Amino acid sequence: MRRLQVSSSSFAMRPEVDRLFFALWPDELTRAGLGAAAAHLRQRLRPVGRWVGAHRYHLTLHFLGDYPAYPAALVQRAVEAASRVHSQQFELLMDQAGSFRNRAIPWWLGPAQPSQPLKQLWRDLRDAMQELSVPYDTKLRLAPHVTVLHEADQMIAVTPVPAVRWKVDSFALIHSHLGAAPAYRVLGTWPLVTDRPPESASVQRDLWET
Repeated sequence: MRRLQVSSSSFAMRPEVDRLFFALWPDELTRAGLGAAAAHLRQRLRPVGRWVGAHRYHLTLHFLGDYPAYPAALVQRAVEAASRVHSQQFELLMDQAGSFRNRAIPWWLGPAQPSQPLKQLWRDLRDAMQELSVPYDTKLRLAPHVTVLHEADQMIAVTPVPAVRWKVDSFALIHSHLGAAPAYRVLGTWPLVTDRPPESASVQRDLWET
């Protein structure tokens, strides 16, 4: 079998982009649960596509844009906005999968039931960014999901998956560098408030019969 050889110069031709967004960033146990749910989809439906590594899983709250260079001043304002948010902790039950109807045909995992605390966090963060003139995508509406597959060869209807209980106790500002050496970097995390002592994080998987 002939191996495809790609020179380092071809990678250098990729445009270098610095992307910023606020997101829910899962802990390791939650990542493992989401990875198990994605593996269930992969085994059951065997799609062709580009699977996302579990270390990159996230649920986007607000997209702050793409920039040709790291926008340090914007990051400072975004950090200040995040520090003004005092939303409550909550739990998401990630119990279904589906896909979006666009060219990349991404597959996702998400909650079947809407979460009012998640909506409130989204609003609180939006309001804080507006107060400090932090630019963000105003057209992007909250559609809670974690992308697990890009460029799938088929759409899927919304379907149940082994459920993962995600205890959300913080949110994060993420820097994604796109280009020859893509990388994710967590610029900061901010805790959500609780009226009772925090419990240790855990993941519960309700496996359904196959």
